[in-house]
Amino acid sequence: MTIALDPSDISPAVPAPAESEPPTAGRTDSSEEFWVQQPEPQAAQASANEPGDEPAEEPSAHGTADRSSAQEAAGEPSARETVTEPSAEEAVTDADPVVVRDARDFGVYARTGGWAFALKVARSVRPGGQPAEGTAATKVSAKAFAALAGCSPERVMRYYKAWDMAADDGVVPQFEVLVPGEDIELPDADVWLSYYTSRNSASSVRGQAISAAAEAEGIRPTKALEVAENPTALRAAILADPGTAEAARGALLDRMKEDPALQTEMARAIARTDDLKKAVASEAKAADRIGYVRQIVENGQIRTPAGQTVEAPAELRAEAERHLSLLDELDDSEEAGEWAGEAYDTVKGLVAKAVEEDPALRVQERRTKFYNSLQKATKVFEELTLDEVMEEDIYEADMLQRLESLQEAIGTCISALRRATTTS
Repeated sequence: MTIALDPSDISPAVPAPAESEPPTAGRTDSSEEFWVQQPEPQAAQASANEPGDEPAEEPSAHGTADRSSAQEAAGEPSARETVTEPSAEEAVTDADPVVVRDARDFGVYARTGGWAFALKVARSVRPGGQPAEGTAATKVSAKAFAALAGCSPERVMRYYKAWDMAADDGVVPQFEVLVPGEDIELPDADVWLSYYTSRNSASSVRGQAISAAAEAEGIRPTKALEVAENPTALRAAILADPGTAEAARGALLDRMKEDPALQTEMARAIARTDDLKKAVASEAKAADRIGYVRQIVENGQIRTPAGQTVEAPAELRAEAERHLSLLDELDDSEEAGEWAGEAYDTVKGLVAKAVEEDPALRVQERRTKFYNSLQKATKVFEELTLDEVMEEDIYEADMLQRLESLQEAIGTCISALRRATTTS
């Protein structure tokens, strides 16, 4: 069996808001904006009763059927055949007063942002210690206002301080000229972010430094303060997101340039981790090889295996420039080790070839190499502590045999040098 119900029997009644109804004190919200801009009751009533804004009559089931029959008789499509959305003008005209109020509140906040709520504090709050004279007689303390709003006094005072700073800059009027319940023209929403911070830490030395750094980077201080107050969230983002990890790496490198203590901590952490220590050694080797090639290109000189510094041949310098251009074109994400090794080996081979093809350079290279070896041997022999041999029983037969072999090698070397001197 089918039962037809009249819509008026099942439509819930919407109670009209009472004019004297106070704001709900227990309302909580995770966001910083905790008040809703309420229009004056008289203004709301006037807007609802303006000419041409007659309230829409509740249609009945019989009325709907009558209109459908009339449309069919006139040759027009009935509501059962065609469903059309009301135009914007019709929606505005027939809107429920509660919806109108919400839309207007949204418009105020969209234009002014936090200023809409700061005005409520600025015109209604009189912090303790200030005389209750004139228009301030009806104002309340921040604690009392917070109790009425259902939030903390600290949150109220953050709005109060933001208005105070803006008033000092001439952006908004001073507190003394504001009257409870009076509306004024407010600045744009974007300006609000320059004066307000929702973080208690912003007033500390650390918070001020973070806020200044955030402004230098062109971001809102509240964002940086939020990250600083939640290191665990920062760690999670770094571990999960390569982009965040890259940003953190760049920030740490910039910070280490001016923080010797952080440099020491990072170096110690790397030295204690085998994988990182190997990676650093590999990158250092690649950097040295790239530096070797770059020095040839920029200075036009080569360093021979024996340590001599001479002018680089044109062919060698051109090849070094070609390899260096390939290295400079690598992205930061590409491994430079293999390319650096190839460039270094190629250039080093050309250096050895240039030395062998130049007779004078070849002789000087061998003379320098021999002298370097002789100097090293002399230094090692001079470091032998013969006094300890005489004072303590550390003598072994193998030591004497090695010294006798060394003496024979030195004698042979001396004889060869004397013969070369006589021949020359």
